[in-house]
Amino acid sequence: MGVQVIACGSHVPENVVTNSDLKARYGFDPDWVEQRTGILERRHCPPGEATSDMAVRAGREAIQAAGVNPQEIDLLIVGTFTPDFQCPSTACLVQDRLGLDCPAFDAAAACAGFMYAFVTAAQFIATGNAKYALVIGADCNSRIINPNDQRTFPLFGDGAGAVLLTRGEPHQGFMCYQMGSDGSGGPLLDRPAGGTKQPLTHETLDAGRHYLKMDGRSVFKWAVRLLTDTTELMLDKTGLGIHDVSLYLYHQANVRIISSAAEQLGIPPEKVFNNLQRYGNTAGGSVPLVLDEAIRAGRINRGDTVLMCGFGAGLSWGTTLFHW
Repeated sequence: MGVQVIACGSHVPENVVTNSDLKARYGFDPDWVEQRTGILERRHCPPGEATSDMAVRAGREAIQAAGVNPQEIDLLIVGTFTPDFQCPSTACLVQDRLGLDCPAFDAAAACAGFMYAFVTAAQFIATGNAKYALVIGADCNSRIINPNDQRTFPLFGDGAGAVLLTRGEPHQGFMCYQMGSDGSGGPLLDRPAGGTKQPLTHETLDAGRHYLKMDGRSVFKWAVRLLTDTTELMLDKTGLGIHDVSLYLYHQANVRIISSAAEQLGIPPEKVFNNLQRYGNTAGGSVPLVLDEAIRAGRINRGDTVLMCGFGAGLSWGTTLFHW
């Protein structure tokens, strides 16, 4: 496709919330959280800090790492489902603070938001409609989940990651990708109130209908099936085998989802890179955050083939085999 990632960046809040902290504050069982999810701690934004703040820091880090003049960036897409406001878009807020002179918009696909933004931005680069595209995934999940929801609140954290794209060699970029949606599964993971269907009222607020709600068991089963199916599709379309992929970067939702899919597919554990034990599910920030850490750890190098997949509410998912 002739597209390359020239730099990455990431940001997580300094505020660390451990499983023991959740036990002290809300009475959660830390052993249940660890055994069922693999998560030991997560980060929460302090008061006054929002999605755009994390996105700006991650984006700035990527720009500085690339050594690119911000004025040369001609596209910005932010994958988020926890925007600062209904309008303006979070991307417009980030564009202003980074000093960019380019179109900017949000991609609202929840935990698949970064992958949707990534694939979209790559099309602009590949067709010559953008020279540099900044793609950011960021979510402030701690603000949209009921702290008393013992099945959901411990799973999520706040964080952001960014990549800067430009033209590359013909063999670089997407070898194959899939974007998919299944709206029939929307009720499995949703926020019922706060939109035009159910505007916020005293009644909806008192009932907690503005909080994220999840049918965990059904989402778990769907996610495992989805990961195995979309991974097999990528390999089938490219003619690659499991061992031909250098590294697998799956959405950091739950270690049991990832390990179950990897075991069914026969992926060696050492080929799967995880960081959810420290950050939890950061939704749109998940894939770019784990990508940035994998690169910093020396797990991705020029010529490697990396499989990335984000999936979540919608239901929506985005998967790619990317030749580094």
